[in-house]
Amino acid sequence: MSLGVFLGLFFYVAWPYGERFGPDTLSRKEWLPAEVFLWLDPLAGVSAAVAGRAWNVALLGAAGVFALGILAPRGFCGYLCPLGTLIDLFDWGIGKRVRWLRIRPIGAWRQVRYGLLTAVLAGAAFGVLLSGYVAAMPVLTRGLVFTMGRAQLAWMKNPGLLWAADAAMYLSVGLFAAVFLVGLLGPRFWCRYVCPSGAILSVMALLSIGRRKVGEKCNGCGRCARACPFDAIEKDFTARRLDCAFCQTCGGVCPTGAIEFVWGGDGAVKSLAGEGRGLSRRAFVGWGVGGALATGVTRRVGGEAKLLRPPGSVGEREFLGLCVRCGECFKVCPGSVLQPAGFDAGLEAMWTPVAVPTHAGCHQDCNFCTQVCPTGAIRPLSIEQKRRTRMGLAVIDAKLCLPHRGERDCQLCYDECEAAGYHAIEMRWVKLKMGDVPAGVVSDAEMAEMSRINAPLVDAGKCVGCGLCEYRCNSVLVRQQKLLGERAVNVVATGR
Repeated sequence: MSLGVFLGLFFYVAWPYGERFGPDTLSRKEWLPAEVFLWLDPLAGVSAAVAGRAWNVALLGAAGVFALGILAPRGFCGYLCPLGTLIDLFDWGIGKRVRWLRIRPIGAWRQVRYGLLTAVLAGAAFGVLLSGYVAAMPVLTRGLVFTMGRAQLAWMKNPGLLWAADAAMYLSVGLFAAVFLVGLLGPRFWCRYVCPSGAILSVMALLSIGRRKVGEKCNGCGRCARACPFDAIEKDFTARRLDCAFCQTCGGVCPTGAIEFVWGGDGAVKSLAGEGRGLSRRAFVGWGVGGALATGVTRRVGGEAKLLRPPGSVGEREFLGLCVRCGECFKVCPGSVLQPAGFDAGLEAMWTPVAVPTHAGCHQDCNFCTQVCPTGAIRPLSIEQKRRTRMGLAVIDAKLCLPHRGERDCQLCYDECEAAGYHAIEMRWVKLKMGDVPAGVVSDAEMAEMSRINAPLVDAGKCVGCGLCEYRCNSVLVRQQKLLGERAVNVVATGR
């Protein structure tokens, strides 16, 4: 059921517009917040809070999942995670048919997820968010945005709205595919041995009062071990508490009814619950140092230019610490104004949202991206607040602008700004350079008229950097009419 809810939120609620939309379009469709599953990924919320040095609403979701874990260890993995369900479908359709790739033994692989968890938390401690690369819900959401989300956009609206695929996007799709392809090594391989979101829940499971217990009726048939989707059962049929998700699959296949799932003490049932194995001290230090070194690499390999962020974005350093690179803001953006940053923006900013006005302008009646950010990297804004919030500043290049060059009248940018209601561009008379004109050829009044032209000028106090003017100039004068080699209006990022 959780997979169905997730897909409904992704393809319907997070598709909050048609050909025409209004300020209340998203709120009318949100029977459940589109970002709710991102709130429920505890690693996303915790790592963002540590890296961004700020509270975020996803911490409430993490607290709820941890509370669930007190009753049902790794209950999120066993009952709520839609990625786990998709992995099960892959295993059923493909994985079980490719058995020659499966590996044995697999004991050492159990430490990988704890290692990744250690690296992510170490990176967060140094202010760099690494969970967007490996946490379950950001990987799933971004993977679908870059694949099925693009297909939905092309099919239901227009292929021209798709942003150009680049190497960074293909890398993300490759990581998403790897989540499933590692299943060829063994059933639910990602969930069992790799997922750091599951690892943080396993650690919290040590506080759980839920127990899997095996009674005297056990005949040692081993069906429970073969059926367990999380490889949590040892050879003697004990359950590793760090791995057991309390899913009760083993109980369903037990022919003698020897398996019980209970809360509290042992009672009259023999307890065979093991504690499992975590990271060794050496591995813990190694993964922690690796996470710290990764922060240095991501910060060193950085872009130089300031990035034009969505309206309501917090300061750049805090933004990079809070943004989990889930791609939810791309999904709800009506005109594909928001696009993922690529390698040219630097490794730390990769996959974070950047406004690209040449592709589209930020519509004055849209605040959707501010409503779906799970960690507060983009603050929630009402339409009125959004219209007053500066993203950047439009700058007109007088060397390129047709009126400023004296070539012809043009007020496309002015008309667009007026239609949006910002009134940040004014048309003013500017003087033109005139050559020598013999006396008497034209009158003084005609000379005065010839030596001036109405040209656009930006009022910096009113401009919010929506990019509608840049889009208009680029689409009409550069692409359609080809009167300019490049656009004469550029929106530049300003410090927040």
